[in-house]
Amino acid sequence: MGMKQLSTERRVQVVAALVEGNSIASTVRMTGVSKPTVLKLLVDLGTACQKYHDEHVRGLTCKRIQCDEIWAFVLAKQKNLPEGLKSTFGYGDVWTWTAIDADSKLMVSWLVGERSIPYAKVFMNDVADRLTHRIQLTTDGLRSYLDAVYDAFGSDIDYAMLIKVYGTEKGEAGRYSPPVVKSVSRDVHCGTPVREHINTSYVERSNLTMRMSMRRYTRLTNGFSKKLENHEHMNALFFMNYNFCRVHMTVKETPAMAAGLTDHRWSIEELIELM
Repeated sequence: MGMKQLSTERRVQVVAALVEGNSIASTVRMTGVSKPTVLKLLVDLGTACQKYHDEHVRGLTCKRIQCDEIWAFVLAKQKNLPEGLKSTFGYGDVWTWTAIDADSKLMVSWLVGERSIPYAKVFMNDVADRLTHRIQLTTDGLRSYLDAVYDAFGSDIDYAMLIKVYGTEKGEAGRYSPPVVKSVSRDVHCGTPVREHINTSYVERSNLTMRMSMRRYTRLTNGFSKKLENHEHMNALFFMNYNFCRVHMTVKETPAMAAGLTDHRWSIEELIELM
């Protein structure tokens, strides 16, 4: 069944399946919509979601922002890539940079790229462009942030790093059990951030939501992304759904409502109308 023949109801079924953590293959099985049609819908809607976010999630009055990076891979893990692809961006390791408002839980900005200074600068400049006034910012200890934050904000920011030092032993039995945190330090780099708000717990929890809600981020499965473009489109769809359609349990409304960007909870039909 092609895109032009898909009813709104079927499109809603496909989008709902994707944003609730189903793979492309399982979405095909659940909805009866062909794989090329599901992928075409993902590309078209992901593009529209990215465009809407870029144009409308601006003028934000956030006070506290937390940033982090989350790992995934495209086609194969870095060590398993064919030699000819190991130095080509878009294959192997990819990182998604995320910035969340600690109060409204709005996903302010995200960027798929490498974990490097150039990407850090693009990301932090995008965050800065969406804000109306001085904020308190917390990041992890990644050194790339230092140049990027100064490049984007100058000295007009209250900025600190939350640095966790991990032990070598695992916390519990299991292949992906997290290592034990040995110590935590708070390094102030600019301004006068309030100590009790120097934390990254909200953005780390958001990363968990991403892993649970996007099949591409699930570990030890074959649901990983095969193409970088589809990885980016799924991120855009997920974050638009997260910001505008999904009621956040903490703020009791959607993050976009809490941030003053909309006066109601969007339906998936409204999301689809962006196309």
